[in-house]
Amino acid sequence: MHTIEPYYNWIEKYTASEDPRSPLFGAENSLSQFTHTIYGYYIHPQWDDINSETLFLKILYADYELNFAIIEFIGEWNDALHNDIMQLKRNIIDPMVEEGIKHFILIGENVFNFHGSDDSYYEEWFEDVEEGWIAALGFQEFVLSEMKNYNLDYYLNYGGNLDDIHWRTFTPKRLFGLVNSLIQKRLGP
Repeated sequence: MHTIEPYYNWIEKYTASEDPRSPLFGAENSLSQFTHTIYGYYIHPQWDDINSETLFLKILYADYELNFAIIEFIGEWNDALHNDIMQLKRNIIDPMVEEGIKHFILIGENVFNFHGSDDSYYEEWFEDVEEGWIAALGFQEFVLSEMKNYNLDYYLNYGGNLDDIHWRTFTPKRLFGLVNSLIQKRLGP
């Protein structure tokens, strides 16, 4: 797992640790020392800690004019044992919503498992972005299936055309435009 790095191609466009409006402003990550583990396996030092034992992330991009953020995840999303959604909501999402972010693109290719609990934090997040949306891209089918068992599909947009997006081939703004147009088609007139 230590070789799985966050996506770097947008780093010249945005770095969360250098953004004074980011909840990760000032965060320092080593380029060589591996300090964080998930179940005893070291992960790449560029992943950011959200005070969860099993879930780490990287805010790849935030745009305060278009009000969107793209966040990539690694690990096990475990609401049952570690209340990961609470850590994510309180430490990352709430500060971003306060800064005007209301569209969230969640990249989950490196989320290896999901263990649900109740949906109250997802519902709160959904209500916080009433004029926006939360989209999940690249999550593995069994992870999405488990999320659906906890009715998270009511709060998160995933599946269908969203599964066909090769997100790395886009600039952040173009990715946002595409995801937004697909979600608007789902919502109808």
